[in-house]
Amino acid sequence: MSLHLKSLNWSKHVTAHSFRHAFATHLYESGTDLLTIQKLLGHKSINSTTIYIHLARTGPVNFTNPFDGGL
Repeated sequence: MSLHLKSLNWSKHVTAHSFRHAFATHLYESGTDLLTIQKLLGHKSINSTTIYIHLARTGPVNFTNPFDGGL
């Protein structure tokens, strides 16, 4: 384990690639479109970028049902 990880008290192995995945996934979760993420990551194929759809936590977290409440 590297000295930096020990000083942070992190037990997991962290690499630059881990941060790259986290960055792209957070961008996607925040609403950034896949074409923008593709450009930022330098992917030639959109297929390489679509992996972040599967990694992202998406769904009705802040969903408001239009039938709840008055119109």
